[in-house]
Parts: sequence; C-alpha cells; structure tokens
Amino acid sequence: MIQIEIDFNSDDALYLQLYHQIIMGIASDRFREGDALPSVRQMAESIGINMHTVNKAYTVLRQEGYVRVDRRRGAVIAIDADKMQTLAELKKQLRVILAKGSCKNITKEEIHQLIEEIYEEYK
Repeated sequence: MIQIEIDFNSDDALYLQLYHQIIMGIASDRFREGDALPSVRQMAESIGINMHTVNKAYTVLRQEGYVRVDRRRGAVIAIDADKMQTLAELKKQLRVILAKGSCKNITKEEIHQLIEEIYEEYK
C-alpha cells in the first residue's frame, strides 16, 4: 500500500496534500510509470478522508498528466510526455515564486542553493 501522510491541522486542503504527496512520490521514484494507485475507496479508507476528496486529487493528477485511468487497474501513474508544456507551466509558476523571493531580498545564489537542495531529494 502507498504510504501517504495527511496533516489534518494544516491550512492546505486535503486533496492538495494528497496531490502533492503523489507528485513527490513520483519525483522520488517511490511511484513509477505504470504503478497503479489504490482505488478511490481504498485510498480514502487508508488515510481517513472522504472519497470525494481522493477523487478530486486523482482528477487533478489526471488533468495534469500524472495519471491515466485504466478500466482494469484504475488510476495508473503515467507521466506526461509533453515536456515543453510542462516547462512552460513551471516557468509561469516560477515567475511568481521568484518575484516573492525578490520582494524579500532573496538572492539568485540563495535560490540556486534551494533548487539544488530540493532537486537532490528527487534523484
């Protein structure tokens, strides 16, 4: 069974926590291309959240190209092969993140160090 930890005291929505944990699991190779996720019902029961919440997370993952729905296996990890689209989306998100950092006087070197630290967690 996939290990997911939900923080019920967090301000982050439960579906976003689940979504983020699955993304991080893919990035760190805990979940690989072709791995089946638990059914919506199984996931909801194992982590103690509503099935609709799990379904919302799975829907967003599908829409963004991280999972596909297979009739026999359910939600399956299927990393989006459209690298250019993904890079464009990341660039858009990074613009805002870097602007926030710039407003707080965070240097380019500090950003690069953060990126190196985070990236090392996934490779």
